[in-house]
Amino acid sequence: MIAIQNLSLHFGGQTIFEGISCTLREGERVGLVGKNGAGKSTLLRVLSGEQEVRNGQVVLPKGDTIGYLKQELSNLKGRTVYEETVSAFDEALRIEARLTAIEKELEQHTDTESTTFHDLMEEMHELSHRFEIMDVGSVEKQVEQVLTGLGFDRNDLQRPVETFSGGWQMRIELAKILLRKPEIVLLDEPTNHLDIESIQWLEQYLQTYPGAIVLVSHDRSFLDNVTNRTIEIVNGKIYDYPVAYTDFTALRQERIELQSAAQRNQEKHIEHTEQLIEKFRYKASKAKFAQTLIHKLEKMDRIEVDDEESASIQFVFPQPPRSGKLVVEASGLSKSYGSKEVLRDLQFNIERGDRIALLGKNGEGKSTLSRIIASIEPYTGTCRLGHNVTVGYYAQNQADTLKGDESVFDVIDQVATGEIRTKIRGLLGAFLFRGDAIYKKVSVLSGGEKSRLALCRLLLQPSNLLILDEPTNHLDMRSKDVLKEALLRFDGTVILVSHDREFLQGMTNRIFHVANLGIKEYLGDVHDYLESRKQETTGSIGQVSKPKKGQAEKADYIKRKEQEKNQRKLERAVQQAEQEIHTLEKSIADMELKLKDPEFFKKLAHDDPFFAQYEAEKEKLEKAMGVWERAAAELEALKP
Repeated sequence: MIAIQNLSLHFGGQTIFEGISCTLREGERVGLVGKNGAGKSTLLRVLSGEQEVRNGQVVLPKGDTIGYLKQELSNLKGRTVYEETVSAFDEALRIEARLTAIEKELEQHTDTESTTFHDLMEEMHELSHRFEIMDVGSVEKQVEQVLTGLGFDRNDLQRPVETFSGGWQMRIELAKILLRKPEIVLLDEPTNHLDIESIQWLEQYLQTYPGAIVLVSHDRSFLDNVTNRTIEIVNGKIYDYPVAYTDFTALRQERIELQSAAQRNQEKHIEHTEQLIEKFRYKASKAKFAQTLIHKLEKMDRIEVDDEESASIQFVFPQPPRSGKLVVEASGLSKSYGSKEVLRDLQFNIERGDRIALLGKNGEGKSTLSRIIASIEPYTGTCRLGHNVTVGYYAQNQADTLKGDESVFDVIDQVATGEIRTKIRGLLGAFLFRGDAIYKKVSVLSGGEKSRLALCRLLLQPSNLLILDEPTNHLDMRSKDVLKEALLRFDGTVILVSHDREFLQGMTNRIFHVANLGIKEYLGDVHDYLESRKQETTGSIGQVSKPKKGQAEKADYIKRKEQEKNQRKLERAVQQAEQEIHTLEKSIADMELKLKDPEFFKKLAHDDPFFAQYEAEKEKLEKAMGVWERAAAELEALKP
């Protein structure tokens, strides 16, 4: 269907692709992955025909058979939601008109063996097949099904499109693509503006979609549930795997290990060759041989390891002051914007160490509730912060608090304290600021870059209550892992608004589902919540206060909290043991390197303290390994 042959693409001296080739076949579901800036969105533009290609060849299918959802969309206006969405069937109307014209032409042809007659018959067959797929006989039903699946209420369908935010307008564009049923669907971060329920609906829709799909996403769960093939873009090259994302990561690690081993062998070979060159280059009888070796080295293709950032970034929160046991207490909490009521008579408590996710459809009040708890949104009723509670709040517009004349490095340097000051470059790298990018002025950063920098700065300020509203929207896979690991080690209280299921997995002990002016609480993490929601067959969520727990449920809740506490303790023990093992292994390796030096070894007496120190380090390493094994085994036993 689509073939890319030996494609090379360069922008401003930077290599995006270098001689890549791949083919997209009918019915395939491909996930494009790679670091931010690797070229994923660029490849989608190439596949859509929007990006001009000079070096290489891109073979695209004939006709209007590609649907392309971009991250940046033009503003919609002048129509209702229904009118804008039903325009997806304009192609069907054109096909219908063309089929009518072909039928008239065929009636006028008397020579059924002519080339023209056969061409018309072939065109009619292709268009008839396409027309059948679009199923124009049930337009109204299809439009309503897709729009409600993507989160629209039936009452929204007659509202003007310009009254909706950019995120909701993106849903309209997505609905138009799905209804048009192109043979190839290209999706660039389709879940960025969707809530969990809409994401699940989209997954189910795409799983049975008749055409091919190529998507860019940083949502692991979405990739696993939709795709069956993964193409990784790294260093201008592509690596193609016939599996979904999670299986790809295991295969990718094997590739990196093989590359690393090959690189080490090559380096040894180069070192040996250079020694021979140095030995023979000044000898007349061997000079020609030395020159041959020099030319051989110059022509050698050096092996590169694609994982440029394999080193683990350990982000450690600054130690916050300890809060009281009761962190947030709300009673009769209500919120309205003019005549529009958003929240009504909420009652809930949040205790120290709680990890709560605010979930539900977009527009139901999740962000509003997070701002109320952070004391930056007016409300009626009561919402009190407990004793010694210090709040760190990240909003989606948090970037507006940055000063434009400061550099990226300066922004972080001003708030970093202690050991983290020595790791500022690595920390910024984890949030996608690498190389000279750390010296950029804030004023020249993109919106996504500013958001990442604001998140990084917030996390370095000591707070015992973190409230994070969609913190992963502008992070790649690796950066999300850094953030998640840091939050798991955080000793305070966390409130999260997020639609990323994989990020939320294991992060929470309570879920507040916000809907119909109220909240309903679910114990556990996001998968417990989704399973409970699946089992609920009737009724809307409605306005509810915190449910009273029965004795069995309360006991289960206490058991969960104790288990989570033990798990965090064991995770810290494993981490500390790993750090100690790394330090000891490096120390022992340095000592063994010295022992291999004949000159150093000659100077050592039989009873030199160096040997005692060497044995002591090995003994410490053995003990550290034992501690790690026991803690890791206990931790594994705790996991479900």
